[in-house]
Amino acid sequence: MPEIRPFRALRYDPEVVGDVARVVAPPYDVISPALRAALAARSARNVVRIDLPVTEPADTDPDDRYRRAGHLYVSWRSDGTLRKDPRPSIYAYEQTYTVPGSDVTRLQRGFFARLRLEPFGPDSGIRPHERTLAAPKEDRYKLTRATGANLSPIVALYEEPSGRAGRLLAQVAARPAALDIMDDDGVRQRLWPVAADGTETGPADQLIALAGAAPVTIADGHHRYETALRYRNERRRGAASESDPAYDYVLALFFESSEELAVLATHRIVRGLGDPASAALLDACGCCFEVERVEDAVALAASFAPAAVGRGGEGRLGLWTRAGGAILRARRDALEPLLPPGGEALRRLDVTVLQAALEALAGIDPAAIAAGERVAYTKSAMEAIEAVSSRADGADAAFLLEPTPVAEIAAVAAAGDVMPQKSTYFYPKALTGLVINPFEW
Repeated sequence: MPEIRPFRALRYDPEVVGDVARVVAPPYDVISPALRAALAARSARNVVRIDLPVTEPADTDPDDRYRRAGHLYVSWRSDGTLRKDPRPSIYAYEQTYTVPGSDVTRLQRGFFARLRLEPFGPDSGIRPHERTLAAPKEDRYKLTRATGANLSPIVALYEEPSGRAGRLLAQVAARPAALDIMDDDGVRQRLWPVAADGTETGPADQLIALAGAAPVTIADGHHRYETALRYRNERRRGAASESDPAYDYVLALFFESSEELAVLATHRIVRGLGDPASAALLDACGCCFEVERVEDAVALAASFAPAAVGRGGEGRLGLWTRAGGAILRARRDALEPLLPPGGEALRRLDVTVLQAALEALAGIDPAAIAAGERVAYTKSAMEAIEAVSSRADGADAAFLLEPTPVAEIAAVAAAGDVMPQKSTYFYPKALTGLVINPFEW
């Protein structure tokens, strides 16, 4: 079973930084260069300066940016920008948000804590659902070495069908929050430190026990998890034996899997087909799908907007080419021989169906997708369609998807399988800088 522990987080001191909303940031992997510049300009103490360091003109080594981030992190600890909480705690967390593209308002609650690192495997208490790429892991590894801390969390899903965890978090949320801010996306973010007293009766200890009673699934942050595991292994090789070191853990945000978590679709933009193959794609889809022609691009995009789609996982896809568009419904019998090996949960996913179709119809296999040249990604159905119409970066076709249901993510992970890249996008993201996990007790 997974081991979950309280910890003494580093947090921004409002008396030093003022409005904490000015110094936190989205996760590094959703920040564009323009947003990074805007965040850095917002405050000299914005966490993006250490979480996403950039090369400067005076740098003589590509790794200078990581060393600079490490020095800045140390200076912020020294000058009181970041202060360490006095008692080991978990950190209850609440997000209130509007589902993008809709008028639906939701609230979700979880908690931050440490999760003991384990290699993945059949007997592990931690299950992945996604493949990772080398470049992002190397970037995070160099930053972890420079800072000796987790600056942002992985997101882990746990199963607790009794509802006790939700009731405990609601009780905590009835108190005044230690932090209450609105982020740039209009998401209200609230945080409560909850000290762990070790009696097994307090809310922190109860939540830890409930979340650790069964294996957890990594919902977001696979690169961060694998980086933390690599860092742990390196520290174990390079130091004398140490009992229960803090680097054996990773910062995690825990959500109960039955929470109504928002998973957004990630649409695919296919490049390099050429005009003849692009024009023939609509007809070619008949081998694998029932094809319902759609001539109105706006109507097609609207039918895959978050407010319009079904629950996902039922084999409904959208396609747009310069010859027109269609709604596609998977013909499971025709697709069955094309699907990759794996369990039923993996093979029935919309993203798996699309991956098989891309290989059969366009010759784009998983290796070509991993190389990053033939397929691009966007959260906006209209943006995908407009890329095709304008031929942006060689775009020839857009495939639109419905979201992957949370239950399907857990089912794939439980079977020991992993999904194709860019299968899930959990929204809203946890802000970086709310809590930082230093590798110390």
